[in-house]
Amino acid sequence: MAEDNQNNQDHSNSSFKDQVLRSLRGEEIGNDDSASFDHNANQSQHNEAEYHKTEHTEQLNHTEETPGIPEIEPVGSRSSEQPKRTEQAKSANPTQTQDEKSKKRTRKKEDRIVGRIVLIVASVLLLVIAIFGFTFYKYVTTGLEPLNKKDSKLVQVHIPEDSSNKKIANILEESKVIKSGMVFNYYAKFKNLTDFQAGYYQMSPDMTLDEIGALLREGGTAEPTQLADGKVTIPEGFDIDKIGDAIEKNTDFKKDQFIELMKNQEFFDAMNQKYPELLGSAGEAADVRYRLEGYLFPATYDYYKDAKIEDFVEQMIAKTNSVMEAYLPMVHAKGMTIQQVLTLASLVEKEGVKEDDRKKIAQVFFNRISANMPLQSDISILYALGEHKELVTYQDLEVDSPYNLYKNTGYGPGPLDSPSEQAINAVLNPTPNNYLYFVADISTGNVYFAETYEEHQEYVEKYVNNTETEKSE
Repeated sequence: MAEDNQNNQDHSNSSFKDQVLRSLRGEEIGNDDSASFDHNANQSQHNEAEYHKTEHTEQLNHTEETPGIPEIEPVGSRSSEQPKRTEQAKSANPTQTQDEKSKKRTRKKEDRIVGRIVLIVASVLLLVIAIFGFTFYKYVTTGLEPLNKKDSKLVQVHIPEDSSNKKIANILEESKVIKSGMVFNYYAKFKNLTDFQAGYYQMSPDMTLDEIGALLREGGTAEPTQLADGKVTIPEGFDIDKIGDAIEKNTDFKKDQFIELMKNQEFFDAMNQKYPELLGSAGEAADVRYRLEGYLFPATYDYYKDAKIEDFVEQMIAKTNSVMEAYLPMVHAKGMTIQQVLTLASLVEKEGVKEDDRKKIAQVFFNRISANMPLQSDISILYALGEHKELVTYQDLEVDSPYNLYKNTGYGPGPLDSPSEQAINAVLNPTPNNYLYFVADISTGNVYFAETYEEHQEYVEKYVNNTETEKSE
């Protein structure tokens, strides 16, 4: 009985194991109790072996899933090869990714450092360029100004023959009459001043580059001269009245003394005898205000305290004479007088600024004279009025004066100011054209020419009246 119970218990255990093994193998679990005991015993042993094998496999699978335990690969298993490689790749990727991230972080850090260095270098360069630019600008700006506006003491400056502009600039700097030879050299090139002359000059630190340039173009003396006590510059286009102001400002002479001398017939006669070709036609002119108007050449002159005002004025007449000597053949060829040439030149001087415009304007005057038309220059009206103003009114055009060239035809009595050599040359070498009218745009300085009055009125409306309207608004 005990054996039976033991057998039954063993049988139950075997059956249970057998069911478990079948379940693991995916077999159906049956209730067949008719099998023999021996068969059941053999089957139990077999199933027990299978169970242990299955249990061992599960342990191995569990070991694969557990980190840190070496993986055991069944021999001859091809199906497990790909998963293993995938797992190895996965196990290798984190380290590789970590290295790449580290390298990227390093590169970014290096890029930031390089970027900061580039920014610092660029900022420093820009700062250096800005400082250099400002310094150079300041150097040029101050170089264009007089060396010392309060120092009028003259020094003798010698410019040798065949001196280049650069050499002349260096001599002027060494003589301490300009701030910078380099600036003066570039100034001369910019102004296209290439006709400086050799000789001895008297210059002072308060002279501008324009005054020094004009003086060098006029020419110096062959030998050193006594140092003057001062300099008087007569700008182009100055009339007798303004010349008197300049003389009184820069010398001990009074304007009244000068004006009285301009009206002195005896002084004029004395000058006429000394410079007959220059002043002959001026002596024959009628209704002139000042016979020497237009004959006092615009230039810079030496002033000596012990000299008389007559001596000072004669310097200006002598300068005009030396300039006009070169043009006398052309004056005679045109059948004109010096008085007529200087009269037109005095109008051209103020009607135009550019040389090309001046030559065209001169021809317009000739065209109007040929057509027996009045010159109609506002410059003549202002001179007739004895005033200096920007706008001429219709009432002004009615002024009763021989200088009113709106009413009177021809050249008029004589010059109205002291013209420059450029204006004189424009009269003697005008640009041929058929224009009878011209108008200047004051805001731009451009001059517009017309053959008909209708076209001229269009220009007046466009470039003069509109401008005045804009200013009033």
